[in-house]
Amino acid sequence: MFTHNLDPILFNFGIIVIRWYSLAYIAGILLGWWLGKKIIVKKYQNINYQFDLKEFDDLVTYLIISILVGGRIGYIIFYNLEYYVNNPIDIVKIWEGGMSFHGALIGIILSTHIFAIKRKISTFFLLDVLACVSPIGLFFGRIANFINGELVGKITNIPWSVIFPSYDSFPRHPSQLYEAGLEGIILFLIMCFVIFKKNYKPGSCSYMFLFFYGIFRIISELFREPDLQVGYIFNVLTMGTILSIFMIIAGIIIYLFLRKKNEV
Repeated sequence: MFTHNLDPILFNFGIIVIRWYSLAYIAGILLGWWLGKKIIVKKYQNINYQFDLKEFDDLVTYLIISILVGGRIGYIIFYNLEYYVNNPIDIVKIWEGGMSFHGALIGIILSTHIFAIKRKISTFFLLDVLACVSPIGLFFGRIANFINGELVGKITNIPWSVIFPSYDSFPRHPSQLYEAGLEGIILFLIMCFVIFKKNYKPGSCSYMFLFFYGIFRIISELFREPDLQVGYIFNVLTMGTILSIFMIIAGIIIYLFLRKKNEV
């Protein structure tokens, strides 16, 4: 058993405060940016796919905005709408927490599609690369959740349980670390395996990311406490589980669409 005593603040210079959560976003974006370009060079230059890497640099700006805006709007709508309707000024206080992965995902997909149309690039080409690098950000994000002592797991007596004093005094599943392993490490390995297959088809990483993330998130939700302000929907499902079910359905729909076009 481990008692959580980690400080969510790495450095505090008075006016300037550096938090682990902020660093997680920065590290995820920078490493994803670097790896995405490596994947494009290694994978697509072998098939003579004409693509200017500067286009990917430009896309990153779209992604940063879509992650922040989509993640925040998603959290407000899916998890805490009543509070923010009554406290609209708190909407901009992103530094206090409150981001939704599913909201960020919707923002990323929409902004990438808009970018692809403007630049006359295949949307699935870009989304496939993003699907491969997104687990990096997910991994760092879940580690930051653990450091922050948020999104805690359910009460348990397993040897590796963790007590989060800022939450309560009960030993709990380190569900954040489970998610870091499933959504971060394992999903990353699956995506890399898929995109570097010799018979890889465009769009494969996109629908497989939706499918596997949905599965892994549902598994993780079994060990995670539901958000206090939401609780269980229908007394059974968490909001994260419901949104992930829609992700799985979306992945299946994309697969069937591409199969009908004989592209998978």
